Amino acid sequence: MLNPTHGTLNSSGARVRRTRMGEKSINDTQPVSFGARLANSQVFADLFRDGMALVEETATYLDGAGRQESKKLERQAALAYATESMRLTTRLMQLASWLLLHRAVKEGEMSLAQANKEKAKVKLSASDYHEPHNLELLPAALRELIERSHTLQGKVRRLDATIHNQTAPEQSAAGNPVERQLGLLKAAFGAESV
Repeated sequence: MLNPTHGTLNSSGARVRRTRMGEKSINDTQPVSFGARLANSQVFADLFRDGMALVEETATYLDGAGRQESKKLERQAALAYATESMRLTTRLMQLASWLLLHRAVKEGEMSLAQANKEKAKVKLSASDYHEPHNLELLPAALRELIERSHTLQGKVRRLDATIHNQTAPEQSAAGNPVERQLGLLKAAFGAESV
């Protein structure tokens, strides 16, 4: 005898709950991989779009108007321009590599575990040293691109920390799930306390 809301009766007359396809019992559930979901989210899609647009905009500037502006600079400013534009280009190429690697995850071309191994080749460090005085010598358009690249780098670093949380699955399952989720939130938002 079938009852659509309460399950079925077994041979001894006891009610047995039916499990629909796609439903999991409490014992079958695993913690949600926040990092994997984030890699496939609209947040990542927006970051990818903005990041690649910044790479293209910077390349256009450096090959066009920036080149013309650099020719008009005095020696010290020209040296600062060359140094900072090289740092900017390197930073953006590292960020583009990270974005392309994670787009491959999003599109199913590689697993998150594979991306985690490959991302070791990408340098996202914020230890990009520059002389504040040198920045003052640069054209305003280049200063703006540098600032935007640092903002992008900060967003990518936070997302990277969240996606590739270093907590091992076995440890997180055994530990307090609330603490794990708080840790993920802290990594995502760069907060000391949540």
